[in-house]
Amino acid sequence: MVETALLALGLVLVLEGLVYALAPSIVEELLEMLRSFSEGQRRTMGLMAVALGVLVVWIAKSLGA
Repeated sequence: MVETALLALGLVLVLEGLVYALAPSIVEELLEMLRSFSEGQRRTMGLMAVALGVLVVWIAKSLGA
């Protein structure tokens, strides 16, 4: 279980790092866009991202990961 959590954390860091390294101006644009949403809208997007992440992990585990 710890190995899987470390693997997941490592993959998140790699993806986040790639985004910031390859497209920092797009990150700035996305942050500006996020500022235009209300707090409730941002919270809803965050909860949807969590739900999607849980679904992806569940599917991966059911496929044998």
